[in-house]
Amino acid sequence: MKRNTTEDNGVYNLGLLSWTVQTFYILHSTTQPLPPLRKSNMFNTQSYTNEHSVTSHLYQAERQNTQTQQSPPRTPAERYNNNHKLVMNENITPHPQRLVQPQADSPHILIVGAGVIGLVTAWALLDRGYKVTVLSKGWANVGQNHGDRLTSQIAGALWEFPPAVCGSHIDAVSLEYSKHWCMTAYWAWKQIADDAGLSREAGVRMTQSNFFFPQQLSDENAKCQKLMNKMMEIAGSGVEGFRHAGAKLAEERGVNPKYEGGIMDGYELSVPVIDTDQAMHWLTNLVLSKGATMTTRTIETDLLLVEKDLRNEFHADAIVNATGLYGGALSGDDSCSPLRGALLRVVNDGTTFPKVNAALSISADVSEDNEIIFIVPRTDNILLIGGIAQDNQWDLDLTLDTPVVQRMRARANEFLPGLKNAKLDPAYPLAQGLRPARSKNVRVERELRRLESAESSSRIVHCYGHGGSGWSLSFGCAADVIDLLDEAIEGKEPEAMNYRI
Repeated sequence: MKRNTTEDNGVYNLGLLSWTVQTFYILHSTTQPLPPLRKSNMFNTQSYTNEHSVTSHLYQAERQNTQTQQSPPRTPAERYNNNHKLVMNENITPHPQRLVQPQADSPHILIVGAGVIGLVTAWALLDRGYKVTVLSKGWANVGQNHGDRLTSQIAGALWEFPPAVCGSHIDAVSLEYSKHWCMTAYWAWKQIADDAGLSREAGVRMTQSNFFFPQQLSDENAKCQKLMNKMMEIAGSGVEGFRHAGAKLAEERGVNPKYEGGIMDGYELSVPVIDTDQAMHWLTNLVLSKGATMTTRTIETDLLLVEKDLRNEFHADAIVNATGLYGGALSGDDSCSPLRGALLRVVNDGTTFPKVNAALSISADVSEDNEIIFIVPRTDNILLIGGIAQDNQWDLDLTLDTPVVQRMRARANEFLPGLKNAKLDPAYPLAQGLRPARSKNVRVERELRRLESAESSSRIVHCYGHGGSGWSLSFGCAADVIDLLDEAIEGKEPEAMNYRI
């Protein structure tokens, strides 16, 4: 069985004792404690399950005045845009200089994993004055061996308001958190995109993202009501460029209005889209320039079992598990699995079909089989065509002739007729990777278990299970990781991830 041996955060397949180490040195770090994110009376050291019932559509409940508080109902913009703990150019900067220089007694954090989650977390910690070491099996690359790319490089990296286009986001606790995390990331990426120089360096720009539906969202059935609720949340979230255009959006974008029985509704919004090869190299260099140390190493051991040894070796005050698909293996969590995806890459220079400048999607909310429409301009001259979401498929053995890939191309050709003439990118025609899925969706939580021999609670913070949404949730998750690190270092007891907004 062939596995993706450079999964994002690259931490697996080796014990603690036989490691090869390659170290890159850089500068410095410190932090000012942030208020704790979540408080709960729950503390179950055996389970990650949240036993509290949660209403997933809080906005709808607020509109129906079901809140017990005396305060008036809040709009999505008020709920998701207030009190961001990471704000570009305020407490995090995209420039090489740190915002806060480290002191001799500044905490030192060991981050295991060098995908987008690990690197953005490292960036945020460095700008708060922490000392940071990033440990990973592999690093971002753009070599001829496309199979060596990290999962973060293979991602479609189109910002989305959850639940995402590919794969379901069904856990109510994680979903409500994700709506906050994604808005923090939205404004962070947008500020980078709005600076012409940074936009080029980081590979981040804004584009119109279009969503199409085979029913009118105003139809009175459960599926349409759910889709309508999501659209209302997006419209009120504060994102820019939102427009509910209806069926005419298909004509405006050159989409086949009769696709699979007809396009009946649609809306668009302005979102960040990221050239992941460019952005991952930019993030790596940024973290290095701010003073991180990067160490090449492979781990397969449950971090709790080797926490003491790792902290002693690296003189670390705490550890962050940002290992993507292997986050569960390093935390005793058996709910993680791969969600295999693939993207065709075609030349988008306007010569063989009209140049596509906007993202076009029919999401998993609508699809019955997780074979979706996902068309995204990656660079000025490359267009991504997707997509698929195959649960628990480890093999990276898809080819251009694989039936599921051929169906993906056929769907796109029918949906956007001009694509029939599109030429594959000769250098890199097919990208495939394993999204880090988890049945309870994203986990941002301290380690709840404690070894019998331990004198105090673990100082491990977990951040994994992002599925196809790592880029969309990155900055928001990093902010919460910092809260949890502060709690751990202050000696507070860990609490289960619970709904508290």
